[in-house]
Amino acid sequence: MEHIHAEFLKSSSVLKECPEPDKPEFAFIGRSNVGKSSLINMLVNNKYLAKTSGKPGKTRLINHFIVNDQWYLVDLPGFGYAKVSKVQREKWEKSSMNYLIKRENLRMIFLLIDSRIPPQTIDLEFMEMLATKNLPFVILFTKCDKLKKKKIAQNIEEYQKELSKTWTELPFAITTSAVDKSGRDEIFSVIEQLQ
Repeated sequence: MEHIHAEFLKSSSVLKECPEPDKPEFAFIGRSNVGKSSLINMLVNNKYLAKTSGKPGKTRLINHFIVNDQWYLVDLPGFGYAKVSKVQREKWEKSSMNYLIKRENLRMIFLLIDSRIPPQTIDLEFMEMLATKNLPFVILFTKCDKLKKKKIAQNIEEYQKELSKTWTELPFAITTSAVDKSGRDEIFSVIEQLQ
């Protein structure tokens, strides 16, 4: 997808504040500081669209962006660690879960996982939850420019090993980098098939 025009539409704290569900929607979610905003900005060729920060927990609301007037890209608050109160963090997570389960025009969830670290229980549990609720998702392994290819392959294999203990069919996964734009075409291929 070469010609991309994306603009911020609105932020919502709860599902009922979200825009009318009149276009296909693609949500991006992951643990705090996984590189979600950077990846979104890379996808739409605009490094200022989603707010980035070195501190975990920058995204606190359900953020809708309209892309080419045809579909919504949704930036969801990260789950897990963030320097906020437990009550605040639980509030974000509840609002994100409510959105994921009830949003009728949601076509795909892109679950971001840091390629540099071993399998995390919180990510594995999140995948299990998505699967039990029949929510479609694709894994995006982020920050792949920061490791040698062999190491990335080893880390992904670790995830596959963990998942294969309980999954008969492994989720589709794409390796990505906001720096060298790897994975961009593959992500758009998924989006184009589901619009």
